[in-house]
Amino acid sequence: MKIIKVRVTTRAKTEEVKKIGPDEFRVRTTATPVDGKANTRVKELLAKHLDVPLYRLFLKSGQTSREKIFILD
Repeated sequence: MKIIKVRVTTRAKTEEVKKIGPDEFRVRTTATPVDGKANTRVKELLAKHLDVPLYRLFLKSGQTSREKIFILD
């Protein structure tokens, strides 16, 4: 089990995942923070960047915050 800290920017012009520390990332997404769309897109982008299947990532905290903590199981 690994804890991953993520800082999210929504409504960005482009999508990117940038590693800023050992287990810290900055994710920019074009999705809007409505009905969990941004959280879903962040999870997809992070899974692709880490090359892991979606079902291995869980959003532990930060459902409505820019600062999120994911668990990689």
